[in-house]
Amino acid sequence: MCFSAGASFGAGVILTTIGVASIKKSESNSQIFFASIPLIFAVQQISEGFLWLALTNSSFAFLKWPTTYLFLFIAQVIWPFWVPFSLLKLVKEKKRRKVEKILLIIGSMVSLFLAFCLLNYRVEAKIMGMHIFYDQDYPKFLSNYGGIFYVIATIIPPFLSKYKRMWAFGTAILISYIITHIYYPENTVSVWCFFASVISVSVYSVLFEMKKSKENIMYMGFKNRNYLNK
Repeated sequence: MCFSAGASFGAGVILTTIGVASIKKSESNSQIFFASIPLIFAVQQISEGFLWLALTNSSFAFLKWPTTYLFLFIAQVIWPFWVPFSLLKLVKEKKRRKVEKILLIIGSMVSLFLAFCLLNYRVEAKIMGMHIFYDQDYPKFLSNYGGIFYVIATIIPPFLSKYKRMWAFGTAILISYIITHIYYPENTVSVWCFFASVISVSVYSVLFEMKKSKENIMYMGFKNRNYLNK
């Protein structure tokens, strides 16, 4: 989280609980990837909690670089791939799957580009005000385009779903990005990841809607068979 170590660790614990519950709620292997989103956010928030300690307490200074790279690896390499991939696994309709596959290709390219930058360019975490600022010396021209494709890969996929709560999930992510970009332009990586991690709690709610929808379809099928047998 972008405000304190305690808040980051607290968010990490809550997200871990929600993540485990979401995975248990999964009814198929295809749902596990989506259900794992809160758990991955938990790791990210806990890593930033230790980064806070490293930046404010010399006793934890040795954790600065590993936690900086772990946080950025999840934020910039994992998410552009994981979001479209996990949602592709949930889509059955051919047309929607085609679009999801295109988004997955875009996300994979963004992940590879940012992984290359993370390994080959200077990055440093520092505290600016009440937030952690990630100073990244990436090529500006390519980074601007990479940022656009990053947003496309991570925000659009939920809107291809037929579930209302998935749309609500995507809308919340989009609004949080706009707010972060307007009010925290220098700390977008940290602040947006915090907002997104909080929103990921709704993953459990989405899985619940999927289960209810499946039960309703099965019930209607059973009801129709009984009607035809009369």
